[in-house]
Amino acid sequence: MSQWLRSALFNLAFVGGSALLSVALLPTLIMPRAALVGAVRTWARAVMRLFTGLIGAGIEVRGLDRLPAGACIVACKHQSALETVALTALLADPSFVIKRELVLLPVMGWLFLKLRYAVVDRGAGPRALKRLLAQAARAKADGRPIVIFPEGTRVAPGESRAYQPGVAALYQHLDLMVVPVALNSGLAWGRRRFVKQPTHTVIEFLEPIPPGLERGAFMDRLRTAIEGASRALEGEAGVSRTPTRSAVA
Repeated sequence: MSQWLRSALFNLAFVGGSALLSVALLPTLIMPRAALVGAVRTWARAVMRLFTGLIGAGIEVRGLDRLPAGACIVACKHQSALETVALTALLADPSFVIKRELVLLPVMGWLFLKLRYAVVDRGAGPRALKRLLAQAARAKADGRPIVIFPEGTRVAPGESRAYQPGVAALYQHLDLMVVPVALNSGLAWGRRRFVKQPTHTVIEFLEPIPPGLERGAFMDRLRTAIEGASRALEGEAGVSRTPTRSAVA
């Protein structure tokens, strides 16, 4: 089977299945939130298995034992939709920081609100940050990991953007440990690329950054860790492209 056909089947299953699942999960809006959390995590694990099976891209997760128990901030490099799915599968009830436009989507937006994701309105100025911090504080009180993509959007492998101030605000306000995450997922599942590649994908949880650093020192340490490790993983994938079994059960 050609890689184009494999990708077509995966894209159809991922997009169509996600849409159908969103509708099927509507009854969970009036059920305990745990029912939706469990269903979404099961969906994420199924997508990971489908991706490795159809595309042939091995997925390796490193350093997961570096995650502290309870609440923390997970600051992740963002190259594709793959890491969003993977973190949903790997983390226990994560609170993703998402843009306001996503909660305005019919059906899916309602589910995001039920999942208690932290919503940021980029056009609302200081009010947006205040609301984000309040939602993140609630997630901290619930012992949930808070996932943020510091660059604010997906970037291609080998590229980077300025890290947004939201991650520093969370770090200083919540007084939590930050776990940087590096990856090379964009090589296999590129942004706006129809054809997915059987590239060995690595998602690596790096050494946690303890609370208490000055803002500038924190941002420098975070960016250096994530960008340096991501470049190394991209180089590693260029040498080793042997698919392996998914690390997500």
